[in-house]
Amino acid sequence: MHRSAPRLSRILACAALPLMLAVAGCSSDSGGGDEDKKKEKAGSSASASAEGGGGSEGSGADPGKPAEDTVAPATYAKLPSACSAIGSSSVGDLVPGASPKGGTAGKSSDAQARANCHWKGSDDNGLKGTQYRWLDVSLLRYDSEEALKASGEQRARENYGKEVTKAKAVEGAKNVKTAAATGIGDEATSVTYTLRKVDADFAYTTIVSRIDNVVVTLTYNGAGMAGADSPSVEEVTKDAVKAAKEAVASVGKANEKGAATKPSGGGSPDASKKPATAGS
Repeated sequence: MHRSAPRLSRILACAALPLMLAVAGCSSDSGGGDEDKKKEKAGSSASASAEGGGGSEGSGADPGKPAEDTVAPATYAKLPSACSAIGSSSVGDLVPGASPKGGTAGKSSDAQARANCHWKGSDDNGLKGTQYRWLDVSLLRYDSEEALKASGEQRARENYGKEVTKAKAVEGAKNVKTAAATGIGDEATSVTYTLRKVDADFAYTTIVSRIDNVVVTLTYNGAGMAGADSPSVEEVTKDAVKAAKEAVASVGKANEKGAATKPSGGGSPDASKKPATAGS
């Protein structure tokens, strides 16, 4: 009878062993499951970060790639009528007897990109001779170009220099001088010289100026004929500066809100065509 007790204890211990192993197994499985869930969650976060660029900051763009530079739009979108760029009163003072009084517009294929106008006239003083004058103005407007990564102002600045170079390269010109012309647009240069033709000495002044994305070139010249004295280069320059200031100011006025631009006239414009040769 006493010998049966140890045997019972061994039976109970054997019966309990599978239960303990089962409990241990369940505990082990539970721990492994949590670990798998953590790994799964971490993997999902990494995938989302890679696809979306990282939460609220992600928009699908490459964060390492800088944003493309944009070119600023041109300040001035149109040109004034070239023949209205200089007031009639000023034309009357600078070109006595101008015919036609309203000027002659040059042809341009795009009057909002390039326009020009000229006036010529003479004042006959009988036995004292005749005073001849010529005035012309050319306006070139440059748009911003995304393809060139250049703003209208940058393009105008570059071509401003080219216009100054052209003004200094007149064939037969003598005593060519250049100087800064202050108070005209953003920058301006005066080119002065004398030129002998039709048995007279002509005094010339060309004012090349730039206002933002527009280049304005004004040429004024004169000569005394039939015994009259020719004007000095200084006299011609003084009048040219006055006219150039008006021409530059007309660009801003043409672009004011509600301003209407008159057509430059002269038929179908040919943009590549230069204004008529000054003094011709």
